[in-house]
Amino acid sequence: MKIVICLLFSLLFHLLALISLASTSYVGHLDFIQCLVSNSTSMQEVIYTPRNSSYASVLEFSLHNLLFATPETPKPLVIVTPMVEPQIQTVLYCSKKHEMEIRVRGGGHDFEGLSYVSQAPFVLLDMINLRSIDVDPVAATAWVQSGATMGELYYAIADKSKTLGFPGGTYGSVGVTGLIGGGGYGVLRRKYGLAADNVIDARILNVNGSILDRKTMGEDLFWAIRGGGPSSFGIILSWKLNLVSVPERVTIFGVSRTLEQNATDIIWRWQTVAPDLPKDAEIRIQAHTIKKDNLGDDTAIVVRIIGSYLGGEDKLLPLMQERFPELNLAHKDCAQVSYIQSVLYFATNSLELPLETLLDRTTFKVPCKVKTDFVTRPISKQGLNRIWEMLLKSDPDTTSLFLTSYGGKMDEISESAIPFPHRAGTLYMVSVMVIPRRDTTKALDWIRSFYSTLTPYVSSPRTAYVNYVDLDLGVNNQSGVTSYTQASKWGKMYYKENFDRLVHVKSKVDPTNFFRHQQSIPPIKRM
Repeated sequence: MKIVICLLFSLLFHLLALISLASTSYVGHLDFIQCLVSNSTSMQEVIYTPRNSSYASVLEFSLHNLLFATPETPKPLVIVTPMVEPQIQTVLYCSKKHEMEIRVRGGGHDFEGLSYVSQAPFVLLDMINLRSIDVDPVAATAWVQSGATMGELYYAIADKSKTLGFPGGTYGSVGVTGLIGGGGYGVLRRKYGLAADNVIDARILNVNGSILDRKTMGEDLFWAIRGGGPSSFGIILSWKLNLVSVPERVTIFGVSRTLEQNATDIIWRWQTVAPDLPKDAEIRIQAHTIKKDNLGDDTAIVVRIIGSYLGGEDKLLPLMQERFPELNLAHKDCAQVSYIQSVLYFATNSLELPLETLLDRTTFKVPCKVKTDFVTRPISKQGLNRIWEMLLKSDPDTTSLFLTSYGGKMDEISESAIPFPHRAGTLYMVSVMVIPRRDTTKALDWIRSFYSTLTPYVSSPRTAYVNYVDLDLGVNNQSGVTSYTQASKWGKMYYKENFDRLVHVKSKVDPTNFFRHQQSIPPIKRM
């Protein structure tokens, strides 16, 4: 009997402790909400807490990686969806006052959930309502608010001009700010470089609550936010973009091959041909696993060679016959379309969908993990065969390998022009994605093993692309006190020597490290 009573008292004690802890957290975020409302009378309309019936739908709408859509994933105490910029200033002020971390979400394509997950109490600043786009076709520029997606930008440009484009990413639902924040590559990379290479101004809210443009922020901070992760330095409000010239008609093409149809020989040649083509041409490789039949789990590999040419088929086919005869590109493999149709095709893999499909912010919602590398010397056929062996060990229909050719304009821009350093000497980027459909642990183990297998064939020391953020490379201390040495483990892989300059900028503009997450740029701690 005494044992039972003791157990009951013990359970009661723990229950009261949990209630007390929850109460403290709840009171803390009530104080935060009171701060928001007292400093801005319009804030009530854009605040969501777990007690709101629409909280879950607002949280999940722009959440694309379903690995972070589980009940166990930490959720924001408060979501704010500002309608005007002063509301963002209020969120910053109250977050600092009540020691709440801020996560800023644009499109929501975040492979590690850093824009909407934190282990510390946090507010999610969802920029979805701040997505206006002002295109000036005469000046060939556009001002874009930070909540806009690439699809919305492409649609707005096409509405004003048939011969202007922007060298951004492929998927329409990717946020403009997230893409530019890490560099941002797309179909026009060989002609015009990255998205971040074509930013000419920006507006940012700094840690002190001031709104700065390029002139007032200075060139160091302007340099850092174009590829160095703007969430480390402040809150981006809008970008001014340089729009580029594109022809009214372009040619898109695609050829599929299996390993039995000479795919290995084609890719082996592609490694040196694609980076050396004229800037108007680009070719990428997609390799994915499929089931051989419906009777078992036997896996086969299909390789898709896709690309585009900023011109007509009449010029593309002779060029391919001269430079890449192994591909055997023919008229049946090509389609001449308007430039905006080519954008829609690469975003959706279809020419039949309406252009308004680019405005859909909810596409590509899957659980996924991605890893990246850069290749500076061609992989041998033996190495390619080793890669195929690893792909065939994955579950069917769960893995994809992407090879993205560089060269052209990418070779002409200095490694230090912006924080993105992977320039001259890089043949192509490797990215591998796994979509766990049954066993998440097994899928993650597989992609980490695949990454290890790539070691002899990629750049040394290893490098990675920050927009495909990978926490396996290293993380900061949750407390925000992170040493330069610790952060260098992942920082040098993303930024090479540019990491040091990013740390210098961070130390100057946010010395207390208010804007932080697991892979944010740390300031140098002065003793």
